[in-house]
Amino acid sequence: MTETDLIASPCVGVCTVDRVRSLCIGCLRTLNEIGAWRTMTLEEKRVVIAACEERAKSLTRLGKDWRPLEEPPAH
Repeated sequence: MTETDLIASPCVGVCTVDRVRSLCIGCLRTLNEIGAWRTMTLEEKRVVIAACEERAKSLTRLGKDWRPLEEPPAH
């Protein structure tokens, strides 16, 4: 295992690009972020994860049917 393997891909298996937002509707990564993931350093992956978390705060998550995903219950 290498240093770049220590952060798992944020892919959630929805893998559909919203062409309006230029993001994957599942993981909220850009196409560039998705394409570069395997060669990113650990720090670069952390930056992408943080960017996805910020995007998730302001965007409605969509499923493959383009309907909003249900939010997990608050604890």
